[in-house]
Amino acid sequence: MGAMTNGDPLVLGIETSCDETGVALVRGDTLLFDAVASSMDEHARYGGIIPEVASRAHLEAMVPTIRRALGEADVDLSEVDAIAVTAGPGLVGPLTIGASAAKALSIGLGKPLYGVNHVIGHAAVNQLVDGPFPGRSMALVVSGGHSTLMLVEDVATKVTELGSTLDDAAGEAFDKVGRLLGLPYPGGPHIDRLARDGDPEAIRFPRGLTARKDQAKHAYDFSFSGLKTAVARWVEARQDAGQEIPLNDVAASFAAAVADVLTAKTIAACREHDVDTLVIGGGFSANSQLRDMAAERCAAAGIDLRIPPLRYCTDNGAMIAALGSSVVRAGVAPSDLDIPVDSSMPMAIVTV
Repeated sequence: MGAMTNGDPLVLGIETSCDETGVALVRGDTLLFDAVASSMDEHARYGGIIPEVASRAHLEAMVPTIRRALGEADVDLSEVDAIAVTAGPGLVGPLTIGASAAKALSIGLGKPLYGVNHVIGHAAVNQLVDGPFPGRSMALVVSGGHSTLMLVEDVATKVTELGSTLDDAAGEAFDKVGRLLGLPYPGGPHIDRLARDGDPEAIRFPRGLTARKDQAKHAYDFSFSGLKTAVARWVEARQDAGQEIPLNDVAASFAAAVADVLTAKTIAACREHDVDTLVIGGGFSANSQLRDMAAERCAAAGIDLRIPPLRYCTDNGAMIAALGSSVVRAGVAPSDLDIPVDSSMPMAIVTV
């Protein structure tokens, strides 16, 4: 493969783990441009992501999105030093489209290929905003498919998963409760909007895996399936009694329960591992109650909280290019051209 140019490498990042086609260009920790094409509208009528629909959308959007990113960044494809692509976790079909495009670019340009971890990318993107991570950081990535707590000693080479979701991820639980309340898909933004005008203490919903008996085995794991069921039973009981459902209070109380568990377990992990920097990323990090509660609890615990702007929360090419940039600068060996995609890639793997 071709040699790197002098100075920070110019990395082209491609993200296709779900329904967004993301392409970005990053030099060092500087984002030149981030282009995203979403097929969300096509999935909304089905109430969820349809992998075949997403794959076809990625196929159609890939070349135009790459061209748009290069054009807006005023960069020629020949100037790119390395290609980074999401190799997992995610949906196999969409991942395969992105990986195929990245392999073709790597071969055509004679540039190294790096297959990277999508979830770790959600944390790495913060470096484009707040600069390099300190020596040790905690990262909480919360999205439609992931609720993952990681100790980050080096975002390019050493990430340890401390806990994850045992059933529904936070974003997934929001979508399911949104459907239960008759809200459009995806449910997260709609519940967040309703919650702002509700009372988070109106209903005491359960906090999963927080009982003393759960601490030894699941201190840093998450479970929101029981919470989702509790909301359903509460709503059904009101409906059976012919009573009106206070949507704002239900949304606020449900959202508070999720934010409470996420932040409490994360702060405990920071203390246990003597970490004073916390990065929160992923689509669900856009949730206002999570942001507010995390800010309040981190301030009280003396922890530096980093949450990127909303534009970096959902899936995007910038997060993959950012992680790719860190990996290249750390001197990690490039991936083989025959790398597979892995729908359940473990957090111990930064690059494949």
